[in-house]
Amino acid sequence: MQKRNIMTEKSYELFKNATRDEITKVIKEELDTRNESPIWLEKVVPFSDAILSVLIPLRDENRLFDPQGKEVDELTPELFFEWSDFVSLKSLYFRVKDVDLEILAKYLHRYNVNLEDEKLDFPIANYNLHLGVSNVIKSLL
Repeated sequence: MQKRNIMTEKSYELFKNATRDEITKVIKEELDTRNESPIWLEKVVPFSDAILSVLIPLRDENRLFDPQGKEVDELTPELFFEWSDFVSLKSLYFRVKDVDLEILAKYLHRYNVNLEDEKLDFPIANYNLHLGVSNVIKSLL
């Protein structure tokens, strides 16, 4: 798997076994070591936390799936990045049942995602911002 060579084995172990707090702590610490704009710290950690607040419980219950609906055996950085697409993240909110969605809901609401009607769109600027956030996270892992 070529992508796996790009990411560190530490990243794979984190996503496979660590808690949400442990993973976000590593992301924050890695971000702190970079010479990135402070805006990224304000965006990257809450974004990661929102995604992981759903993916970690799904991982622990062996109910992971990708944005296309295919069952997945383990949580990997690649799966995390698939869900980090803002449209996919929005769909995750509407597709998951029996998992606490409060953190994800608060995050999506902050970026003008309608949590009552999945068909309603959100501002394109929010999508573009999250492309940048996702790219920063990829550089960290």
